Amino acid sequence: MEKVILVVRTAAVDDEWCARLRGPLAQELLDLGLPGLTVNVKDGPVRDSVMTLSTLDPPVSALVSLWTQQSYGTQVAAAVNRLGEIADDVFGYLVTESTPLAPPVTQPGARTTGLANIALLRRPADLDEATWRHRWQIDHTPVAIETQATFGYTQNAVVRPLTPEAPALAAIVEELFPDAAVTDLKAFFGAEDDDELGRRITRMVASTSAFGANENIDTVPTSRYVWRLPFN
Repeated sequence: MEKVILVVRTAAVDDEWCARLRGPLAQELLDLGLPGLTVNVKDGPVRDSVMTLSTLDPPVSALVSLWTQQSYGTQVAAAVNRLGEIADDVFGYLVTESTPLAPPVTQPGARTTGLANIALLRRPADLDEATWRHRWQIDHTPVAIETQATFGYTQNAVVRPLTPEAPALAAIVEELFPDAAVTDLKAFFGAEDDDELGRRITRMVASTSAFGANENIDTVPTSRYVWRLPFN
């Protein structure tokens, strides 16, 4: 079993496009026989998040996570082609998944409560992969959990790109926050007052700076829709 994340971009993202992706098109992808499917889309409830950062133009509009027996097989190729019919481009990545905080289980196709904030990480050229990975997964993971109001935390280390011209990424991180975190930094960081917020941000920035995640990063606010779980 392999996990593939498809990064979808379109300049014409609106509520109609989002509804089409997370509904009828998601059903078309399920019909391919995929063992697992999750759709994350930048729709109305999260689109104006204060934590949005973009280096890509157009910005990322959605991410589709699928599980398959073959990352190089016909299911992934069909999913890329179908998504390409409604998007400017689709970039595919084979990833390995770690879940420091397992996300909650929801009904198929239902919106997961909260803000699903997704970060696209790049490894700085001056950090070798082993050092970068240790600072990210071993050093940073407990800091991220302790300084933010996350109730779901998934780390996807990129193994390799699967589509031509896919931007170089080292990892794709999925974090779940309370709904209030869309517009409220205190809710995002789980801080009771400004002083605590300042302390948490300072600690977080110091930790992310150690592996280059304080710059050259995309953060994509999404709503999360789980259609099928691969291991149930």
